[in-house]
Amino acid sequence: MPRSPAPTQLGLFGAVEAVGAATLAPDAEALARALPPGLRLGTSSWSFPGWRGLVYDRPADDRLLSREGLRAYARCPLLRAVGLDRTHYATMTAAQLHELADQVPDDFRFLVKAHEACTLVDTPDHPRYGARRGQENPLFFDPAWATEQVVGPAVEGLGAKLGVILFQLAPQSVARLGGPRFPERLHHFLSGLPRGVPVAFELRNPQLLTPDYAAALAAHGAVHCLSAHPSMPAPAAQARLTGALDGAQIIARWMLQRSKTYEEAKDDYAPFDRLVEPDPHTRAEWVDLLQKVASKPVILIINNKAEGSSPLSALHLARALVG
Repeated sequence: MPRSPAPTQLGLFGAVEAVGAATLAPDAEALARALPPGLRLGTSSWSFPGWRGLVYDRPADDRLLSREGLRAYARCPLLRAVGLDRTHYATMTAAQLHELADQVPDDFRFLVKAHEACTLVDTPDHPRYGARRGQENPLFFDPAWATEQVVGPAVEGLGAKLGVILFQLAPQSVARLGGPRFPERLHHFLSGLPRGVPVAFELRNPQLLTPDYAAALAAHGAVHCLSAHPSMPAPAAQARLTGALDGAQIIARWMLQRSKTYEEAKDDYAPFDRLVEPDPHTRAEWVDLLQKVASKPVILIINNKAEGSSPLSALHLARALVG
């Protein structure tokens, strides 16, 4: 189906045409209609100039796409969700999030990454943290701070378009996280968050995938985010260990090739305009998992570092599911 022309906006030197949506593929509309209605595929952020012709209809730099690209992104039939990654490093106000919500249709959903302060037991020893580097983080699993700075603004700003708030725990010392007491600390944290807000946890330490961890999540209606990442068991194994497929909502992220580091994938795959290293094995595993939960709401966020171009990964995954 041809796209309508991009809207015209008033620029500094007169009228300028905003970035518009490209047609991802001739069969994209039909694929979107054939997918399970509860399945929302999306990508990690949207500000990638290399997506010209895949998502966007014209050249645009990342700054322009950050401001205006989401509206065009949300018009791509296969992309019904997006991962909001910037909130992992800097909190956003309810007003800022509301501006994003206004750019997408009612059926669209955001996966909001919680600020890293919520999930780092110690502040990393990196210059960007200044005087706090290497110190114990007093905000780790602090439900009051998380409610005020993360959960509250997301609920107020996004409303019904909030799909889930994702608390991603970076790889850390399991002992510092509490060791066998980690599920107890998690239970205390979840007890202090507002009830009824969709929450998921993504781990980078496989040792934390225990029955007590799964029980702590289930007790508060939270879910484990299934992730395809080199540091973790395969998504199917995570599902078995956590009972993630039994939850009311399935949250998943296809992040990174098992043979790559994040920086290697970034260097090898940029500008993210093609599938550099297709991963049919992981794609088939996602197909199998998604078929098992076809009647449930699912958000699957795909990173460019999974195969080289997340919009194309979404397209090929949809073809595999429908075909």
